[in-house]
Amino acid sequence: MKSRLRGWLSTAVHTLPNVRRATLALRGALLITAATAGCAKKDAADGGSFRVALLTPGPISDQSWNGGAYQGLLRIRDSLGAQISHIQTKTPGEFEENFRQYGAQGYDLVFGHGFEFQEAAARVGPEYPKTMYIVTAGGASTGNNVAGMVFGFEDPSYLAGLVAGGMTKSGVVGVIGGTELPPVRSSFRAFEAGVKAARPGARVLWSFVGNWDDAAAGKEQALAQIAQGADFVFQNADAAGLGVFQAARERKGVYVFGSNSNQNGVAPDVVIGSVVIDLPHAFLTVAREVKEGRFTARTIRLATSSDVVTWVPNPALESRIPAAVRTRVDSARAALRAGTLDPLAGAPER
Repeated sequence: MKSRLRGWLSTAVHTLPNVRRATLALRGALLITAATAGCAKKDAADGGSFRVALLTPGPISDQSWNGGAYQGLLRIRDSLGAQISHIQTKTPGEFEENFRQYGAQGYDLVFGHGFEFQEAAARVGPEYPKTMYIVTAGGASTGNNVAGMVFGFEDPSYLAGLVAGGMTKSGVVGVIGGTELPPVRSSFRAFEAGVKAARPGARVLWSFVGNWDDAAAGKEQALAQIAQGADFVFQNADAAGLGVFQAARERKGVYVFGSNSNQNGVAPDVVIGSVVIDLPHAFLTVAREVKEGRFTARTIRLATSSDVVTWVPNPALESRIPAAVRTRVDSARAALRAGTLDPLAGAPER
């Protein structure tokens, strides 16, 4: 910056009348000083900041998986004074492109929020060793700066299954997912194991929307299951799951389970409880380690014992859960915390 300004100044001084040379030279010197100081100030500010980015596979308005992650990003900003950025991505090409963009910009920490970001992080991470890449919902550490965050979503899913199995009148319950990602299938298997532990003869219907955004399709899937007798539906479909709530509102006696975020307040008249991941807490914990230079790339496993994943009954409807069912849930939660209950032990293969 100094050299460019000095070159321009030299040319200008020698082509203008002598009467103005002294004045222009003085002004030019001041301009160089101010510009150089400004550059130094900006570089210092950038160098001293903590920058964190988030890529989500869907809209943060879903009040679920993506919304919870964005709340985590905001908590990092508020608690650690971080500069933050968020981009919604759709395709694997966009995953890689934006991972690379944040690495080139010198971000300290980038979250790829979902199992589907694993391959892109593994490819891009080695190119930007000073940026830490975290992939949520699966994936192992693949280098010095690529780590996975695995949520033990099976634990609270099993507890929700105990509630559904203990309360269903029809003996038919359903699960509806966005797409068939391994973590989603695993949580549905744990839910089914809980249902059948409480009611061995129950039937569990499975369906997938095929995306995470289409609320109308989510509603169609729910109405189809309700038509087959389902009176409890566990949805894990992000924005598409909002359609499941709509379907339950149109059919009396049908209850839905919220997922990822606490969705009890989204549809308090039909959500019996939520299978929750405290994403803000999880994100902040990792970000603090990264900022303080204590983070080591690893697979971070967060289950019931961490209090990051939990079953949260809806206070507005909790009185409808029989006392015997609540007692069984409490006993199972204690066993999960102690490590003496495997939520997938009785789960049928799908």
